[in-house]
Amino acid sequence: MNLYIKTWCPWCLEAMDWLGERGLAFTPIDVLADAAAFAHMRRISSQTLTPTLEMPDGAVLADFDVSQLEQFLQERTGG
Repeated sequence: MNLYIKTWCPWCLEAMDWLGERGLAFTPIDVLADAAAFAHMRRISSQTLTPTLEMPDGAVLADFDVSQLEQFLQERTGG
């Protein structure tokens, strides 16, 4: 999973902590440090807000909190 973040974003930090606590592998990508990543995030999410999660199958969850992240992942994994 790719997690598009802004390093100062509290929702991004919370999402990274939540994923890490559950042992879920993800790659954090700082969109303010990488213009190409920012453009990609805009393309896949149609917005500039973070956090944005991109699953390996192309599914995207944009501008979310931890409860939305948990629901999204449960729906995708059936658990």
